[in-house]
Amino acid sequence: MPPAIVQGKSRWQPVQWSELPGFADDALHEAWNAWLKSCERPGLPMATLCPEVRRLSIASSDVQRAWMMQRLQPYRVEPLGALGPGLLTGYYEPALEASRMPTATHAVALFRPPTALAGRRPWYTRQEMDTLPQAMIALRGHEIAYLADPLDALMLQIQGSGRVRITEPDGSQRLVRLAFAATNDQPYRSVGAWLLQQGALTDASWPGIKAWAAQNPGRVQEMLWSNPRTVFFREETLSEFDAAFGPRGAQGVALTPGRSIAVDKESIPYGTPVWLESSGMLRLQRLVLAQDTGSAIVGAVRADYFTGWGTQAGELAGRLKQPLRMWVLWPRQRTAE
Repeated sequence: MPPAIVQGKSRWQPVQWSELPGFADDALHEAWNAWLKSCERPGLPMATLCPEVRRLSIASSDVQRAWMMQRLQPYRVEPLGALGPGLLTGYYEPALEASRMPTATHAVALFRPPTALAGRRPWYTRQEMDTLPQAMIALRGHEIAYLADPLDALMLQIQGSGRVRITEPDGSQRLVRLAFAATNDQPYRSVGAWLLQQGALTDASWPGIKAWAAQNPGRVQEMLWSNPRTVFFREETLSEFDAAFGPRGAQGVALTPGRSIAVDKESIPYGTPVWLESSGMLRLQRLVLAQDTGSAIVGAVRADYFTGWGTQAGELAGRLKQPLRMWVLWPRQRTAE
């Protein structure tokens, strides 16, 4: 067996393939599409495998599995400190309706990065953006569109991107993707955690948060301001072809529902194939690709599972929180050098 590898906040412990639960049963061709996406922007040493990954895209799962066992070494991911259970959560791409201009029903603005953003770090908090005249002046003219529900705007910012159908002033509609462009550099604070601290609820899932907000409309602004972090977006044309894929993750490639994860990039490099095992509301034993990251995704055995887009994906992502085990699959030639 090769030696263990220390990677950022994690230790990779070499193991036999037989340790990976369910490896013989996964429909690998589903993950291969995500792997092909990673090969559009591969890092070293994974780039050396991409010609073979492309060649095997039409092979059977058995052939793909045999190739993986020959060319890759599995390593169990462990934290450098005390061992403990990992954590799997979910994220998705919201699908929302918006208006290009503010209306009586759609008044919650989504913004492009303001011109003055680079001149002040960190920038104004969420509350300051809503209340300080100088912040509001800096944002003026950078509105992209307007939503009806401030919780939808918050969710869009937490997820980092979304599909938005915008009604133009002439009544026409266009489907666009609002993609992550920048933040105000303020720390992220979970509104669910704030509500728990307030004793306002015991179910901090997104459905639980929305139910609380519906019952307490007078406190919604206070809840929103508890998270000082705000995300700014860029508008991208969403063609019929692009609509078949998820948004681009931090690796710069389109995400694949059920086969892409966000990781702590200090522990697992982008483009790394990962074997994932988790049980709870969702039982998972499958090959996924590390293609994204997030401000809340910190630690060695930590992943955010991309569930897709729309309402059903959002309901799953909003409730997914369960134990996790991970194995990185690393090219054998690296350990031989």
